[in-house]
Amino acid sequence: MTPPRRTRRRPQPLVPEPAPRPPQPAQPTAADGRRPRPNPERLYSVAGSDGARAELDLVTLIVARTAPPVSATPEQSAVLRLCRAPLSVAELSAYLGLPFSTMTVLLTELITDELVHARAPIVRQAVPDRSLLEAVMHGLQRL
Repeated sequence: MTPPRRTRRRPQPLVPEPAPRPPQPAQPTAADGRRPRPNPERLYSVAGSDGARAELDLVTLIVARTAPPVSATPEQSAVLRLCRAPLSVAELSAYLGLPFSTMTVLLTELITDELVHARAPIVRQAVPDRSLLEAVMHGLQRL
């Protein structure tokens, strides 16, 4: 005959546990799991009816020249706040959730008003430094 196992009594907490939170509503997504596209009306109001666009690439860097003026739209203000440090057009498009085509129209307006400056990305040298190659070669020869 085995003796019965004793169980320890745990003290009851003085403060009752908080009730579980209700589940948060899920973010609406498209059938393939991506975020839904913005309304076409909103894109038209951001881009306007003018079709003029500057020659911008996905990797073109945008830098703000000034703080957002009072007359700026919310999207323009957001771009000017984000571009205190150089950001590419692709990054801006992702941060604001706007398609590239709408972003180019918005940036064209800012470039025309001289509120931002667009510049080509900094490209590293295609050929490495000769002294670095010689150091690697000498290191390999010593092995």
